[in-house]
Amino acid sequence: MRITWYGHSAFKLAFGSSVVLIDPFLENGTFDGDKAKAVEGATHILLTHGHFDHVGETVEIAKKTGATVVGDFDLVQWLNAQGVEKIEPMNTGGSIKLDGFKITMTQALHSSGKLLDNGLSIYLGDPHGLIVAPDGEDEPVVYAMGDTGIFGDMKLINELYAPNIGLVPIGDRFTMGAKTAAYACRHFFDFDLVVPCHYGTFPIIDPSADRFVELLESLRGTTVKVPTIGEEFEAES
Repeated sequence: MRITWYGHSAFKLAFGSSVVLIDPFLENGTFDGDKAKAVEGATHILLTHGHFDHVGETVEIAKKTGATVVGDFDLVQWLNAQGVEKIEPMNTGGSIKLDGFKITMTQALHSSGKLLDNGLSIYLGDPHGLIVAPDGEDEPVVYAMGDTGIFGDMKLINELYAPNIGLVPIGDRFTMGAKTAAYACRHFFDFDLVVPCHYGTFPIIDPSADRFVELLESLRGTTVKVPTIGEEFEAES
């Protein structure tokens, strides 16, 4: 599996014939690469929830690439009304089989909606985490936590789905901060690789992953990868 981080919580997973974008908010102020190249060949777009910094440019990308958009029932129905043709609605606890991988939707502690010009928000379903399990035996299982606080059932997620890779929000204020996220990784999971995200994008969230890395330095068997924005790297099971 080849993984690329585009800043904030935007990732690309490339494995087999699948090119999977997660929360493609590329206009996040930190990614200054070629956006067209970043989304080229996308087969699927996976969304954790409906906030603008996660839905990002989903409508534009889906129309351009023909990618199937996977997300909460209410969210993808709303996106369908915005012109996204291929959707796969899901909800908490459900799994679906797609071409080349299976995806399972877990709970997350957050909110989900779209802020309107009048200051009110419309409901776009619940927030979720996503388990991405490729068909290939040599490919890792990825847990994209989305935006979430810590919760005890993270331990059950580890037991049920055994993710090898965690995409972990650490920026505080809207998600777990470094200390809480490190605690979750230490006590609830057996990750081979952890990639921190949801930091350094806006002034009101933590600017770097330094503290998170420091807190996990002594965790045996787990590598913390802080990629350069736009960098592609290999990850194995």
